[in-house]
Amino acid sequence: MNYRLPFFFAVATITAHAAAPTFDRDVAPVIFKNCAYCHRPGEAAPFPLLTYEDVFKKKATIAKATHLRAMPPWKADRVSIPYRDERRLSDKEIALIEDWVKAGAPEGNASEKPEPPKFSTGWRLGEPDLVVEVPKAYNVPADGPDIYRNIAVPLGLDEDKWVTAIDMRPSARAVVHHVLYFADVKGAAHLKQQGDQPGFNGMRPGGNGTLGLGGWAVGGQPSFFPENLALKVPKGSDLVIQYHFHPTGKPEAEKALIALYYAKKPPEHSMMRIQMPPHYSLFSGLDVPAGEKDFVIRDSYTLGAGIKAIGVAAHAHHIAKIMKLTATFPMGEVKTLFQISDWDFAWQDRYYFEKFETLPAGTKLDAEIHWDNSADNPRNPSNPPARVTWGEESKDEMGSVSLIAVPENEADLRMLRKEIADRENNIVRARLQNDPALGLKLMQMLAE
Repeated sequence: MNYRLPFFFAVATITAHAAAPTFDRDVAPVIFKNCAYCHRPGEAAPFPLLTYEDVFKKKATIAKATHLRAMPPWKADRVSIPYRDERRLSDKEIALIEDWVKAGAPEGNASEKPEPPKFSTGWRLGEPDLVVEVPKAYNVPADGPDIYRNIAVPLGLDEDKWVTAIDMRPSARAVVHHVLYFADVKGAAHLKQQGDQPGFNGMRPGGNGTLGLGGWAVGGQPSFFPENLALKVPKGSDLVIQYHFHPTGKPEAEKALIALYYAKKPPEHSMMRIQMPPHYSLFSGLDVPAGEKDFVIRDSYTLGAGIKAIGVAAHAHHIAKIMKLTATFPMGEVKTLFQISDWDFAWQDRYYFEKFETLPAGTKLDAEIHWDNSADNPRNPSNPPARVTWGEESKDEMGSVSLIAVPENEADLRMLRKEIADRENNIVRARLQNDPALGLKLMQMLAE
């Protein structure tokens, strides 16, 4: 009897399995888990990926996009602390897709295919507590400069609410680069009007009576704040939506639906944001010469009290290249909290940690942002490259990294907020003393 035959057939079976991946057995689980959420009818992706036929038609595009890690859209590098909800393919999954395409993209055995994912037909985070609609459409022209427009929506709240998530359905997604949400505590922003269009211009929707509620940018996914955290919206407030419109070559009418999700009870901790550099580098000498391959701005801040880091967000425009934030602990240990090595203006998200990271008093935060204004940067909108300075339009630049946190002890919140405000004010004063022309520019911006 030949006892070697079973072993031979076993080895042959394993080799065949590894050499010939199929859609049903190998590729479908990867696509359904990581791609189908956006690649389905009604979402932002330009084509669906829900069936073998869908994926087969786009197999070469999928293989290239995953090989370059352009898809799934997850720009943050691996750092010292893992993020929750990572949309990142492993090297093994990327190689699997490439091997499948090289093998001719076989369909396989339908009995091995997982069930296609089922999505709710409504909002992505489930049934909201309140849905409101922009009262009147804003007509975005076919061309011209970028537009910052604040449009208020009365909420009709007869009691305080705590918002733990906001989702949005733009009616003209192509022209909406990003939005910021604010609560106008005085409840009068919906009465403010400039011209025939709804709302009013500018990047500053209000003064002390306005509370920031986060925002959304291209590529971002709606999510709940972690650990039952939430932001207060006082009764009687209006919701102010600050749009950044970028004309695309044809007229568009934008009239969004907005969904609000409430926490069941007030949170135990208050969230805070440490932006580095403050004011998106407006007072940090952001002036990138044409052809400069590595223009860098750095910022540092040492914590006066302990905090718990929740996550990180960042913002910049087209020629930004690298964004990084590190924490140096009092005993000398260094942890990287955030890094994007290939910044892409088209994909901006918030990155929440799997678990809160305690940063004790005396921890030094260091942020750095790199810009590449050379012809070698494929995302440079200017050809040939032109000098770029701080500005609100997409062709201008700005940039910052923001650490989202709560105080380790709630009693330290007021002190920390004052410390952060004083630090920012000192940076502004120092810059304006050295650059009076910047002060005049700011006055003109505020007057617009």
